[in-house]
Amino acid sequence: MSEQIERSQEFSEQEGIRRDKLQQLMDEGNNPYVQTKYPVSHTSDQVIKGIDKLLDQEVRIAGRMLSRRVMGKAAFAHIQDSRGQIQVYVRRDDVGEAEYNVFKSYDIGDIMGIRGKAFVTRTGEVSIHAEDIILLAKCLKPLPEKWHGLQDMDLRYRQRYLDMVVNPEVRETFIKRTRIINAIRRFCDNRGFLEVDTPILHTLEIGAAARPFKTHHNTLDIDMFLRVETELYLKRLVVGGFDRVYEIGRIFRNEGMDTSHNPEFTSIELYQAYADYEDIMNLAEDMIRETAIEVNGSHKVTYQGVEVDFTSPWPRISMADAVKKESGIDFFSWETDEDARKCLKEHKVHVEPHFTKGDCLAELFDEYVEDKLIQPTFIIDYPVEISPLAKRKPDDPRLTERFELFITGREFANGFSELNDPIDQRARFVRQVEERIKLGGTNASVDEDYLNALEYGLPPTGGIGIGIDRLIMLLTDSASIRDVLLFPTMKPLA
Repeated sequence: MSEQIERSQEFSEQEGIRRDKLQQLMDEGNNPYVQTKYPVSHTSDQVIKGIDKLLDQEVRIAGRMLSRRVMGKAAFAHIQDSRGQIQVYVRRDDVGEAEYNVFKSYDIGDIMGIRGKAFVTRTGEVSIHAEDIILLAKCLKPLPEKWHGLQDMDLRYRQRYLDMVVNPEVRETFIKRTRIINAIRRFCDNRGFLEVDTPILHTLEIGAAARPFKTHHNTLDIDMFLRVETELYLKRLVVGGFDRVYEIGRIFRNEGMDTSHNPEFTSIELYQAYADYEDIMNLAEDMIRETAIEVNGSHKVTYQGVEVDFTSPWPRISMADAVKKESGIDFFSWETDEDARKCLKEHKVHVEPHFTKGDCLAELFDEYVEDKLIQPTFIIDYPVEISPLAKRKPDDPRLTERFELFITGREFANGFSELNDPIDQRARFVRQVEERIKLGGTNASVDEDYLNALEYGLPPTGGIGIGIDRLIMLLTDSASIRDVLLFPTMKPLA
């Protein structure tokens, strides 16, 4: 017994008591971890919804005990499974005195299996009249107090398993997450797109602003990088003859973290041959509207108290016009890059010595426009300097056929008519690599294999990338991206 007390003293008082109970069970030959399975016949919601047919029928449920009320020779408990909660009625005369006493020793949080008959109490609550109870796993840590729940957001993100136990609405968010992804997948499949998988590990450090995570392949003895996009591999597939392809997968960017950014996130990238950015905007509009209707039952959603209406058509405004409307600054009045940089300095807007006219326009957009775009809006015709993979506009080579979708003041999608001129693409890759080196990318290099693919011929193609997590935030009214990631990136505890 002294050995048992010493073990208990390593934990909190409640944890020690629970461990002592576990030891007693095991000493009596009732190891709760020995069970390999339990023959569940129904979930809680199936019993509740189907009570008319299940009344007085035997059912078997399994789940976690969240409450218990003992009244002498009988007790009531609530069991939570993956689909909700159901009340269980336990009477000593039905289960036997020994089993009843063991049941009374169980702790809140213990996982158990219950066999019994479905019935309705005099107060109208669907319940199970227990005939047999078995402990399937012992809960060795006390759950957070019932009325206060788990409020510490940092702890909720770190221990999502506990968060979902005590805050059932969290599970509903992730059930809806899966439904949203499945709806997007069905939309693409129904339109003839082929889902594919492309490499996560790349041998090249690509991208201008996006910083990659770096690792090392021991067998090949080379540095490798986690992908910051799926674009270039997907467009290789279009070159190879797949006219409609998409990929839903994880993207990794070694960047900052806030309510809308996580180092690893989920996106969908989609490419359609013989289409331009107008076609892709139409497709994105349809996809998001139809997903909202399928998942939420309406083309309108409320996000953080603001109603968002997905009714078509969504406005399409050029970046230059949007900036001029909100700031009065005319992009087309600048003759040189120096004119643009001087303009930003005069308006006390951040500017770097290497900024071009296109960079300056983008900075003004961030400063004056982005947070005002609450309803779904496409901003189109981006400067070529900030659009290294987009096709130039035929009537103005300073601009590209590129768009970004903004909702609730945030970017949700980025797409364009894909650049398929290998000579122009090489020149832009070179500039992109130069920019990446300025930002510290010592291993940045031109993707020669992609250029080789372009030289075999990429048909006119439209493409888009959509941030799945942000869309899920919108459709579940979640304030932070961490609320829609099962296990968000967290700094390790000291």
